[in-house]
Amino acid sequence: MDRETRTFAERYYRGLRDPVPSGGGGGPTPSGVTFIQTPDTFSYADFVKGFLLPNLPCVFSSAFTEGWGSRRRWVTSEGKPDFEYLQQKYGDAVVPVANCGVREYNSNPKEHMSFRDYISYWKDYIQGGYSAPRGCLYLKDWHLCRDSLVNDLEDIFTLPVYFSSDWLNEFWDVLNVDDYRFVYAGPRGTCPCCRSPFHADIFRSFSWSVNICGKKKWLFFPPGEEEALRDCHGSLTYDVTSTELLDTHLYPRIQHHSLPIEVIQEPGEMVFVPSGWHHQVYNLDDTISINHNWVNGCNLPNMWHFLQQELQAVQHEVGEWKDSMPDWHHHCQVIMKSCTGINFEEFYHFLKVIAEKRLLVLEQGLKGDSGDSQSLGLGLQQAAFDIGRLADVLASVVVNPDFQRLDTSAFSPQPKELLQQLEDAVTAAEAL
Repeated sequence: MDRETRTFAERYYRGLRDPVPSGGGGGPTPSGVTFIQTPDTFSYADFVKGFLLPNLPCVFSSAFTEGWGSRRRWVTSEGKPDFEYLQQKYGDAVVPVANCGVREYNSNPKEHMSFRDYISYWKDYIQGGYSAPRGCLYLKDWHLCRDSLVNDLEDIFTLPVYFSSDWLNEFWDVLNVDDYRFVYAGPRGTCPCCRSPFHADIFRSFSWSVNICGKKKWLFFPPGEEEALRDCHGSLTYDVTSTELLDTHLYPRIQHHSLPIEVIQEPGEMVFVPSGWHHQVYNLDDTISINHNWVNGCNLPNMWHFLQQELQAVQHEVGEWKDSMPDWHHHCQVIMKSCTGINFEEFYHFLKVIAEKRLLVLEQGLKGDSGDSQSLGLGLQQAAFDIGRLADVLASVVVNPDFQRLDTSAFSPQPKELLQQLEDAVTAAEAL
């Protein structure tokens, strides 16, 4: 991020009524999705101004990924998955596989098998005319990056600069237990196997997705449009193409729903999914894709708003025991973490880890030392921007009544102390 882009972004947020907005969108609904053709003429600043700040989807051409090793090695000359290479390279890996013919609530049950066994299944499925006795199995959420050496990853893909400010994976890399970098793979067809359920991405993160081979259809709904697709119980539809949606008794708000924005993603193309945009995805071919979820200063407020909503939902569900259950508020946080993957305590730890890294970059930068800035892949202006966004969100966190109920005595630094450090750094960064 350069100085001009940082200034533009800071003015953008100052122009919002609420520095910590309550949702994902803002602005008119687009009629289509912008296609970005040439890497040489599209800068990081262009992406920030045109898509990241206004929270709009876009598609990058295959030219942006033509140098990726996976596009050469994982794919045959006919553009199909190279099963022989993949089996030889990754056959012993244990991968999660969803049985898409079985629905449990709004998801599919998963099992684990060797990648070799999944490739064998996939080949049999194709030979059987895209049918198999075991049903339709789809490889989902394979943590290939987490389970690979750094040198091996460099031979698979190169992280696009547009998505390099990735706090979510930066945080999980520090913990060294998980990540939000995935590989998806599965057959073409029209069965439920070849689509994802209707959803918005975890924590209201951004995501990007590259088809290494194959073709997908995306159906996008801007934030708020999903409300018309809730049934009379408040649950989102599983499938936006289901004939169930014609039942106005079951879906009483369906008459208010708008048509989705449709995108056909070709091999090698890269889709940017904005924060809070619900979507559904279909495999039109045998497809392998690499996908990352990510959070940064631009969608951090959406993540915080989402977590507050999740806690409120838990509190509503167990509200009848509020007066009789000891430590009711604590138990709500425990349930929230079990359901959502994170609670308010861990969210503060997330903010703290990123904040301390950015404060170090800024401190060293003000002294003329760019060591940590280079090692983190951060520019000084990016660190300064991040600090401002962290300060805005943490200021909202520390006054939240449910956060104030947490036992923060063991937190180091204390939340208000960290907020003061961030606010002081914001002042210091004004001179940059």
